[in-house]
Amino acid sequence: MNLFEYQGKELLARSGVATPDGRLAATPDEAADIAEELGPKVVVKAQVRTGGRGKAGGIIVAESPRAAREAASSILSLVIGGQPVSKVLVEAAVAIHKEHYASVVLDRSSRSHLFMVSPRGGMDIEAVAGQEPAAVLRLLIDPLVGLNQFQVNRMVKFLGIEGRAGRQAGVLLQRMYRLYVDYDATLVEVNPLVTTPSNEVLALDAKVAVDDSASFRHPEFDLFEEESDDIQAEARRQGLATFVKLDGDVGIIGNGAGLVMATLDLVDQVGGRAANFLDVGGGADSKTLSSALELILSDGRARSVLINIFGGITRCDLVAEGIVDALSRMKVNVPVVVRLAGTNVEEGRRILIETNDPRVVASKTMLEAAQEAVEAAR
Repeated sequence: MNLFEYQGKELLARSGVATPDGRLAATPDEAADIAEELGPKVVVKAQVRTGGRGKAGGIIVAESPRAAREAASSILSLVIGGQPVSKVLVEAAVAIHKEHYASVVLDRSSRSHLFMVSPRGGMDIEAVAGQEPAAVLRLLIDPLVGLNQFQVNRMVKFLGIEGRAGRQAGVLLQRMYRLYVDYDATLVEVNPLVTTPSNEVLALDAKVAVDDSASFRHPEFDLFEEESDDIQAEARRQGLATFVKLDGDVGIIGNGAGLVMATLDLVDQVGGRAANFLDVGGGADSKTLSSALELILSDGRARSVLINIFGGITRCDLVAEGIVDALSRMKVNVPVVVRLAGTNVEEGRRILIETNDPRVVASKTMLEAAQEAVEAAR
């Protein structure tokens, strides 16, 4: 589960990491009131779970409460990365001496934690790593041993932070790692990590992702999810936990992770791009399919939907009846391509064909279904 910036900063603050003083606002007037309290100069920042906020106009420096109101009004009208902005974070402006980058992330390939730091903060770290690999220090952290002091010292030296600020930076890096472990995170990123003219070290931004499989250990995760308007959080609320948002325009519904993965691959092979990964499991009844369709169509990106179901535990005729029932109760304005296989497949296909619903396309094979879904999306 990806957290909003303000949520990530709440965890950083609990872990003892210094961040700018800030408050959350849902209206321009609230933003102005916060600026009155924290100002005169503040930064108004869109709260969305995606990058590129600055380029999209989602971060504005305001010199007065009136300017903060205007900035919030502008930002709250934006849609960034497909996500409408419903909240802004208003923070006291910070004088910056130098910007750095720091993150700790789960590295599945090495089965370790990976700490990365760079003196080139505030920039796209992928671009920095690609253009100048020597500008990024990577340290693998053995999860059984943890972060050692010599590793902390090496990172601080690489960042070029010295004296009192260097000692603060070392403590901050240790606390970042502690947060990462204590909250079952898969990513804790601070960009930029800044030093100020008075030799203070602050986390100016925060990107935190936590493993929601560990939510039974962390009651606060439920609150983070309740505060979310993200489509993946909505999927969890509806019991569709195996949902992953992608960047294509062909919605995918299947039963079984392997089948859904194969469907995504096939859509890619025939020239399309999947809008999501969604495994509805074995019981694909009408309620489940209605929830799945509504979720996929909720953000308007899917221009067609491909339903690929293997009828094992649930017979194909019951799946077909569920699809017909779901479509009869929903407003669906895109083509829905259905491929069924398994028990009572012919009866299932007959039910779909006899509905005479112009939105429904009953395909015989996965390849045919993928081709029709991609073509329909175009």
